[in-house]
Order: sequence, then C-alpha cells, then structure tokens
Amino acid sequence: MRRFGLLLLSGLLAAGCEPPAEQAPPEDDTPSKVTAVTPVEAPVDAGPVPERQAFFGDLHVHTRYSYDAFVFGTRTDPDDAHEFAKGNPIDHPAGFTLQLDAPLDFHGVSDHANYLGMLPAMLDPEQPAYHHPAAETVRTAKTATERRGIFRALQPYVRHMEDADPSIREHLDMDVVRSAWSEIVASANRHNDPGTYTAFIAYEYTSAGAGGIYNNLHRNVVFRGSEAPGAPFSRLDSFNPEDLWAAMDGWRATGIDSLAIPHNMNGSGGRMFEYTYFDRETPIDADYVDMRSRNETTVEITQTKGTSETHPALSPNDEWAGFEIMPYRVSTSILSEPEGSYVRNALHRGLEIAESGLANPYKFGFIGSTDTHVSAGAFKEETYWDASGLSQVSADRRGSIPVRPDSEEAAGDTVDDGSGREYRLVTATTHGASGLAGVWAEENTRASLFDAMRRKETFGTSGPRIRVRFFGGAGLAGLDTGDPELIGNAYRRGVPMGGDLPVSNGTPPTFLAWAARDPRAAPLQRMQIVKGWLDEGATGEIVYDVACSDGLTVDPETHRCPSNGAMVDFETCAISADAGASELQVVWTDPDFNPAQPAFYYVRVLENPTCRWSTWDALRAGVAPRQDFSAAIQERAWSSPIWYGGAAETDPGT
Repeated sequence: MRRFGLLLLSGLLAAGCEPPAEQAPPEDDTPSKVTAVTPVEAPVDAGPVPERQAFFGDLHVHTRYSYDAFVFGTRTDPDDAHEFAKGNPIDHPAGFTLQLDAPLDFHGVSDHANYLGMLPAMLDPEQPAYHHPAAETVRTAKTATERRGIFRALQPYVRHMEDADPSIREHLDMDVVRSAWSEIVASANRHNDPGTYTAFIAYEYTSAGAGGIYNNLHRNVVFRGSEAPGAPFSRLDSFNPEDLWAAMDGWRATGIDSLAIPHNMNGSGGRMFEYTYFDRETPIDADYVDMRSRNETTVEITQTKGTSETHPALSPNDEWAGFEIMPYRVSTSILSEPEGSYVRNALHRGLEIAESGLANPYKFGFIGSTDTHVSAGAFKEETYWDASGLSQVSADRRGSIPVRPDSEEAAGDTVDDGSGREYRLVTATTHGASGLAGVWAEENTRASLFDAMRRKETFGTSGPRIRVRFFGGAGLAGLDTGDPELIGNAYRRGVPMGGDLPVSNGTPPTFLAWAARDPRAAPLQRMQIVKGWLDEGATGEIVYDVACSDGLTVDPETHRCPSNGAMVDFETCAISADAGASELQVVWTDPDFNPAQPAFYYVRVLENPTCRWSTWDALRAGVAPRQDFSAAIQERAWSSPIWYGGAAETDPGT
C-alpha cells in the first residue's frame, strides 16, 4: 500500500481535498487546537468594534449567457446559479445532479460581457439573432448527441468572436446583450435576501490584451447595490483595463459603485502587474495609482484554472510555492511569464513603486472563487466535475486516466506519464476545485460585504471553509489570548488584514493569527506568516511556520514545524484520523524586523494532505494515478496582507 506522509514538503504536493464521503471527518477527540500561547476557545468579537463574522461565497460563476459556457453545453441560467448557491440541486450539462453540502452566504453570477446572451438568443425564434447566418450552426449543435458535438460545431463561431478584427461586430446585437444583462440584474435582485443570502450583480470583463487573445487581463466587476448601468462595459468597448476603470468612475459619479477583481493573473503572460500603463511604454504615475487603487482593491488568488499566489521560479525557498500551478496563458498551451503574473510578486512590485515616491498600487486583499462554467462551483476534489461542462466531463477527457484505444481521445494528442500509459494531452490536467471567497463583515448584506472587500478584510481558500483572522501592530504585544474580548482588543490595538501598520519607533510589530478548520474537510496542519520586504532596492521574502498541530513546536533555526505524521492511503484516499488541529492560533512578533524596510505580511494556513481530484478519478476507474501528477495536495487559505511602509513613510493611519 503506497502512502504519503508530511515529511514531504514539496510545493507541488501543497494542497488537498476533503476526506472521502464514506469516511467521516475526524472526531472531536483529535487535537482541538494548537497555539504558541495559552490555549483558548475560538476568538469572540467584542468591544465597541462592530461584531464581524466570516461569510463564504463565490463571485465568479458563468451561466448559459456566457458564450463559452453555452459552447460547453450549459443551459442553466442565473436563477439556477443562485438556487445552487442556496443549497438546491441543479443539473450538469451531462445530466447528473449538482448540489452543495451546505449553502453559500453570497454569490455573484459573472457572465462574460462580450456577446452576452447571443448564443441562447439564436435558439429563440422571437429574437432577431435567430436569423443570423451563424444561428443554424448553434441550433444544430444544440441537438448533437455526441458529447463534444456542441463544442466542435461552435468552434469556428467562437474563434471568430474572439478575433480582434472589427468585423466581429456583425455578430453583435446590443438589444440581446441589454436583455440578457437586465435578466442577470433582475435575477440577482430577486434572489437577494439581506441577512440570509446576498446575490451580487456582477459580470466579467474579459480583456485578452493587445495583439491577440494570449494575454489574460480578465476582471470580474461586482456592484455594491441593486442598481447597475444599462449595459456592461466589455472588451468590445476596449481591451484596455484603464478604460474599464474610467467607466467605473463614471458609474460611481451617478451613484453606482463597483469593484473590479482581477483573476487568472497566472495566465496573463506577465501583464497583470506591470510597471507601465497598458501601452507598455508610459511609466505608471499618480493618476494610474489613484485610478487602479480606487477600482481594484481585491484579487482572486485562486480558482479552477490554478492558483496565483506565487511560482517556484519566483519563490525558490518556499516549499509550497508550486501549489496547483497552471503554467499556461489562459486557453492556450503557451507558457505564461511568472514575473508580473503572481500576487506575491505584485506585492513586491508595489513596495518598489512606493519606494520610488508614488503610492503603492498593488495593495490587494485576497479572495478565491471558482470560474465555473456550469453555474455551479465544485469546491471539493473528491466530487470535482471540472468547470468546462461537456468538454471535460469525464476522467479520460480531463486526462486523469489512460485513454482507451477505441475512444475519440486516442485519436488526439496524448502524453506518456513515464509508465507507458497514454493520457489525453489537455491543459485541464492543471485545473482544480478551487476556490472560495471569505469576507469578515458585520452582516450578510451587499453593503456590508462590499465594504469589507473595499477595506480588504477578506481571505481566500482553495475550497474548504477554513476561517482565517489576521491582525498586526506593536500594541498587540502581550495580548491575553484567554481574554473573551481578544478580537475587540485586536481591533482597538492593531489593524486587521488589509490594513497598514503605523510608522515604527523601532519596536517590532506583533501579529495575532488565527485559523479554524472546515469541519467537513481535513484538519489543519500548520499556520504560516509570509513576509516580503524591500532593502535598498532589492526584494526579499521568508515563510515562517508560526503554529503547528499536535502539540509540536516550530524549530527556531529552520522556522518549520516537524511532521505531524498525517498520512493518505492512496488505495482508498482515507486520511489519518489522529493528526491535525481544528484550530491554530498564535501571537507572534517578527524576529527579523528592520524598521527601515517596507514590508508586507500575510497568513497562509495548510490542511493535512488529501487526495487530488486526479487521484480520485483514478481510484474510481480502478487504475493507478498518473505518475507525473502529485497524488496528494494540501488545501489552504490565505489572509489578505498587512503592510508596513518603512521608516520613510508618513503614518498612513489605520
């Protein structure tokens, strides 16, 4: 029996999934919490600071109104997407049922603004689009019985829609776009139930960058209230995100507030976090910083098409840097450029820009979301259904089990995993069940959640509902973790995630970091603080383990927890029931603080390892997992950062 233990610290093994359905989560007699201070019960908000709770949601969901989702066979609409988020069953394009094991708190349908609703309109005889020459292809594909028929039949049309040539406008009917947008808005307003379920009005701005489709500069635009513009601003209006921000400023002037949330930075070819304007020639200036900071406060650090925290080439000393890397530019097999494409690199670049005399444009909070194209996020590796509908509906299509000699995949490009077995060659093998957005807010309402995203009191997870809190400040030293007003004291004496530390008098900052497991997922293994800094123009970073499970302590020389012995049985995907923690908590002071160095800090918390979705696929098919894949991953969560501006910065306040 092959087993995997936590003695392995490979970044490519750093993620995970939920325990198998037939195996109950570890009982409460496992270690309930581990702290580096006096053990306490879960922190409770208190004091004059308004009480805030952790709410979970998904702000990146596509329905039939997105042309690519329609191509993948999706026929569910925004109402179906909201019903799924509320815990009700809906149908996958292949006919099986999709349902959450617990409802979400908030949700945003974010269909692509370009050609919004055009393909569904071609099925409706009452719509002018029904008579478009391309509509017959759409209708024929709709009735195709071969599972990839829809995808294949519509490829010429989809490629034409993605072409930057102005002739694509012959396919555009703005009446259809406005009608579909009106239904998305109306659906969100119908389902929004303040205090119980928040339905955000949203859409995706799908810029592919200048010069072609290979530079991913996509954003989800999320609106604060019940009003929205008459039509979304799309890449057909401009490929330049700066023009999107200008449009958002214009809406804001009319009382319609919104935020743009970049995603899949990993596939941007280095273009998401640059030192220049979109033209790649003009250096960014104060106007750029002001506009971007006003309109983009949060980024999607993880989703189905990979995680954008960091890359092994950027963080070679971080053993967990290779977590669910999608190395390609989006929708291609062209390798992306790590520099300028990952969030930690952007945080470093922000410090450099601030050192030059500008404000920092890259002070982002973190969330996760799914980018599902079947109206429903998977969230769990065990029951992963991919996000691409019929295109990747089965294990052989996803490339996780060998192709059968008589299958259609056998006629395509394949790859040998090193054992002589042939697998379908698809970028879907780098996809996963991520992610989830976490928000600390006073109540489950649009205004409260949106305001939390603006102040960056947010966190992202790779799928499980891990809760994370993070506070910083010299005033946190000596916090009594047994005090029932611990969190109130942390708010009063420090800043929460997303905040700025005051200028230091030389006293190192102290941090309160706390995480609680998802009871439906694996126990927690370790909690880390990731620090990055700038020293005379050179950037540096270090990952500190700050709290270990199972009563273990951090090695002061290596800053690492010892192995807690957690194991995965790859013949059943069962996990250890006697290792890990339900809660990790620590009050930690930076041992290497230099008051002259600008810096950022954020929390990363890791679960015990579990089976990756590709291993689950192989187990169900009765074959060995691919040898060129990691068999296990470790699910995780990330807090938003806290920044320190260095001795030269004036006090930014809290």
